[in-house]
Amino acid sequence: VRAIMEEKRKEFIELTFQHMDSLYSTALRMTRNEIDAEDLVQEVYLRAYRFFNKFKRGTNFKAWLFKILTNTFINQYRKKQSLPHHVDLDSARFASEEEPERPEHRADQNGSVVEYDHLFSDEIKTALDQLPDEFRIVVLLADVESFSYKEIASIIGSPIGTVMSRLSRGRRYLQNYLRDYAVKGGYVSKTNAKLNAG
Repeated sequence: VRAIMEEKRKEFIELTFQHMDSLYSTALRMTRNEIDAEDLVQEVYLRAYRFFNKFKRGTNFKAWLFKILTNTFINQYRKKQSLPHHVDLDSARFASEEEPERPEHRADQNGSVVEYDHLFSDEIKTALDQLPDEFRIVVLLADVESFSYKEIASIIGSPIGTVMSRLSRGRRYLQNYLRDYAVKGGYVSKTNAKLNAG
């Protein structure tokens, strides 16, 4: 029995080690707080180890781990947080909730989604912090962790259509926020910004 437990522990450590950085980075973006992020990751590791026997070998371990991360955040940490003011997405030049993402767009095809991401990394963080959790989580999973629509749907427990809609709206807000910032800062002209928006 002891040998079996030791083998399980070694396998678990090997699998989780390669995802430690991305897990913490995502937890930090979710909680916006280093202490809460560390606590969240610790809780994820404990839960993952406890239910490690339920993980199906040969499937995506990272997606399984991030599902635990997302569920733990939603069920525990988000409830106890005093969240900052969120942007009203319905008045922020979004597509309607029903508008689907174009079929050819995979969740990880984000090269042209945010035009100014290489210039304003701090501004991206600020914009992300203003997104409601349901949009921010999907954007993080797609554009930072490069999960597919199907994987994200499994992680958050929602239909693919919901994932596509939330991702479209979250990306649209980031685009608009950074475009406005670029115009105000004189990085691009208002005319060029409108052309890019079109």
